[in-house]
Amino acid sequence: GFCRSALHPLSLLVQAIVLAMTLALGTLPAFLPCELQPHGLVNCNWLFLKSVPHFSMAAPRGNVTSLSLSSNRIHHLHDSDFAHLPSLRHLNLKWNCPPVGLSPMHFPCHMTIEPSTFLAVPTLEELNLSYNNIMTVPALPKSLISLSLSHTNILMLDSASLAGLHALRFLFMDGNCYYKNPCRQALEVAPGALLGLGNLTHLSLKYNNLTVVPRNLPSSLEYLLLSYNRIVKLAPEDLANLTALRVLDVGGNCRRCDHAPNPCMECPRHFPQLHPNTFSHLSRLEGLVLKDSSLSWLNASWFRGLGNLRVLDLSENFLYKCITKTKAFQGLTQLRKLNLSFNYQKRVSFAHLSLAPSFGSLVALKELDMHGIFFRSLDETTLRPLARLPMLQTLRLQMNFINQAQLGIFRAFPGLRYVDLSDNRISGASELTATMGEADGGEKVWLQPGDLAPAPVDTPSSEDFKPNCSTLNFTLDLSRNNLVTVQPEMFAQLSHLQCLRLSHNCISQAVNGSQFLPLTGLQVLDLSHNKLDLYHEHSFTELPRLEALDLSYNSQPFGMQGVGHNFSFVAHLRTLRHLSLAHNNIHSQVSQQLCSTSLRALDFSGNALGHMWAEGDLYLHFFQGLSGLIWLDLSQNRLHTLLPQTLRNLPKSLQVLRLRDNYLAYFKWWSLHFLPKLEVLDLAGNQLKALTNGSLPAGTRLRRLDVSCNSISFVAPGFFSKAKELRELNLSTNALKTVDHSWFGPLVSALQILDVSANPLHCACGAAFMDFLLEVQAAVPGLPSRVKCGSPGQLQGLSIFAQDLRLCLDEALSWDCFALSLLAVALGLGVPMLHHLCGWDLWYCFHLCLAWLPWRGRQSGRGEDALPYDAFVVFDKTQSAVADWVYNELRGQLEECRGRWALRLCLEERDWLPGKTLFENLWASVYGSRKTLFVLAHTDRVSGLLRASFLLAQQRLLEDRKDVVVLVILSPDGRRSRYVRLRQRLCRQSVLLWPHQPSGQRSFWAQLGMALTRDNHHFYNRNFCQGPTAE
Repeated sequence: GFCRSALHPLSLLVQAIVLAMTLALGTLPAFLPCELQPHGLVNCNWLFLKSVPHFSMAAPRGNVTSLSLSSNRIHHLHDSDFAHLPSLRHLNLKWNCPPVGLSPMHFPCHMTIEPSTFLAVPTLEELNLSYNNIMTVPALPKSLISLSLSHTNILMLDSASLAGLHALRFLFMDGNCYYKNPCRQALEVAPGALLGLGNLTHLSLKYNNLTVVPRNLPSSLEYLLLSYNRIVKLAPEDLANLTALRVLDVGGNCRRCDHAPNPCMECPRHFPQLHPNTFSHLSRLEGLVLKDSSLSWLNASWFRGLGNLRVLDLSENFLYKCITKTKAFQGLTQLRKLNLSFNYQKRVSFAHLSLAPSFGSLVALKELDMHGIFFRSLDETTLRPLARLPMLQTLRLQMNFINQAQLGIFRAFPGLRYVDLSDNRISGASELTATMGEADGGEKVWLQPGDLAPAPVDTPSSEDFKPNCSTLNFTLDLSRNNLVTVQPEMFAQLSHLQCLRLSHNCISQAVNGSQFLPLTGLQVLDLSHNKLDLYHEHSFTELPRLEALDLSYNSQPFGMQGVGHNFSFVAHLRTLRHLSLAHNNIHSQVSQQLCSTSLRALDFSGNALGHMWAEGDLYLHFFQGLSGLIWLDLSQNRLHTLLPQTLRNLPKSLQVLRLRDNYLAYFKWWSLHFLPKLEVLDLAGNQLKALTNGSLPAGTRLRRLDVSCNSISFVAPGFFSKAKELRELNLSTNALKTVDHSWFGPLVSALQILDVSANPLHCACGAAFMDFLLEVQAAVPGLPSRVKCGSPGQLQGLSIFAQDLRLCLDEALSWDCFALSLLAVALGLGVPMLHHLCGWDLWYCFHLCLAWLPWRGRQSGRGEDALPYDAFVVFDKTQSAVADWVYNELRGQLEECRGRWALRLCLEERDWLPGKTLFENLWASVYGSRKTLFVLAHTDRVSGLLRASFLLAQQRLLEDRKDVVVLVILSPDGRRSRYVRLRQRLCRQSVLLWPHQPSGQRSFWAQLGMALTRDNHHFYNRNFCQGPTAE
């Protein structure tokens, strides 16, 4: 009608105004609730989405090339879900609806995909549907290049499943039938099902319980991964026509179960069976994986024709004897990497191991992995064939139980760059006689099951602190051995060694400058996790080129009371640039000052510097002698305060200062001018409550400030404004309820990173921080998903964009305004009209109702002496039957069932005020009630609260001349008391007996109500006495 047509333009006008206000206030992130990342990637991971988000028309949807929806709860995909993304090329949908066996809570789930869901995206090139419970391959666009269907419930592939995908190059279908994703039948690939994929180069079918290699695979395949199935026979026809194959993985098909980390089925006897010519026609093969295949010998025919083989993995087999005599490696002249790890004999370690001469034919070998073979001695005969390999760079010998090792043998390896002897039992230098004993001829030692336990995880070291040994020419790793002392004989003829790792040993000697004499070229030395005694002035001075020294986690000597420690050796290390003294619990009796002109980085975290600086000025200048120091880590030093004089005595050259995980509750920010070159300050994990005490000083070169994981709830205006060089600020995980533009001033435009995630922001309507964060949204990481509300309750834990806080209306204020306006209109119209029509009648009815109001009648009846209670109920709480009657019968009848004539009872458990004494509450209850009602089960023994209440009631009778006692007796024998019988004669209505017949209870309640509402002097028997009257 007319009204509707008139309102339509008005609604359009309102919408236009709202849109204009939105544009004026700033642009919301384009792809809410997701985050736009570089290179056209929209990240929607871990947002608990139940459907695919449809982005607004204002978003640049045409620029989206990648969409990641991993780890959500999307169970239904519609035809139109991706049609609005015309340039989409990469789509990740994994972990939305996992199969029951892979679900963390084993919840059943099934994903539904409508027929045209992906056909509506003709540009799609990569699709990941892994870890979803789908039973069939959905309809796919012809443009697809990569398809991942791993860990699904697809158990059948035929020619129609992937028909028309001529551009497909990568197909992954791993884990569709294995112990974590069980199935009733193995994956079935029909013969020729993949033959139509003429461009397919990568095919992965691992963990599918396959018993044969799928037939008629496309000849274009370059990578074929069939590991951890049940293929125990391989013949040339299984790999026929795959002449382009470059990588073949058939490991784990006939497993060695004594080393299996997961459920395992033992390999049948006399298997696996590999035909001699199985691989002979694969002339382009570069990688072959035969690991975990229960191989006990190697047939040289297997490798015939593999002249281009670069990588060979033979780990986790039974080749402990074979590697001492095999000739299978003679033709592998292009092999770069050989893995022979964990080829041990069950529960046996050998005294000696001598590699077969055929290893000398591997002239191109760069990396050899021989860990977990279990032999106890290492000498020049062990690795003699390898000494002739000019390209060998990496040799891994860890976890072999080696207890005797001639380290000097590595001088004969011309190109060797890395030797790993960690996790062995080397205890010191050894003088071994040359032996030619073979592996099966040596002494056998039966191992205990605990000897095969995995090695302990290495404690993370300061990798950002130490130089990387991978760039050096020769590294030797002896960590996690049994070294107790270090003798120079151990490293004879290793002068070319540049990096030595001795961490996690038991070295407890006092280093005096003679332990590493042969290592004249050593640059990096790792002695962490030992028990070194640092006492001698010339420690490590025999290492003229030492640049990095790690002495962390050597805390035992520093915990010995009364033993001093000398750090003066640092001044004699002229080339030392990196030093770690971390986690040593250094707290006293050490050198008063560290001195070095070459040191650039010092890790002093995990000590007790707070205790040291509390000892007056003794250690106040501890770091002052490090004149060239740039990087200093003082984290976890139990610092409660950091005085300005402390910062004044730090090296002026400092650029990075870390103070993480201390107990700093405040910081004198103006004292940063004592460190004129400081660029990075890390104060995360402290106890800062506010950023006040002035502001960052003008002229500071601070570029990065991290105050995350504190308890900051307030930031002073202009706090960061003077730090003109500040580019990265981390305020995450604090107690901030807002983020204000005034904190930064003109610095805002220069910020590159502003992290405010994990703060309980107050998302009230019109919140000021919204406009500011939208202004700097390019600098706020994870703004759509990681910046969340902390209040009000309905928005707690949700993104700040759960609703537009700039345009929303305060709900409470809206209701208040609506109610007030409605009331004003109603009064403005109704009051004059009613007054005109029936003013006298309304006036009369108003006063009549007012007279009938309970509180009005009660107030008029009581006068000025009104008391707060009608009756104080006294009873013995120890008698459960009496207490039950009072709470359930008496209270209900007198307070709830009398309507407007309800009485106000005073009950001890409910109405007494905590904090007052028993007598104060008792006196207030007796004198604040019109009557005192005694509920008695018997009258022969009255004591405690009952007796005290009765005495106060009698005192009130004497003082106020008011008898306020009313007795209710619940048992028939209670009336035998003399006092009760006397009171019945004097004032019968104040003594009531509980009738045990239901028919008399209604009369009882009426009598009790009258006794409590009327004065007792009306009930006295005039024949006996004159009852007390009120004055």
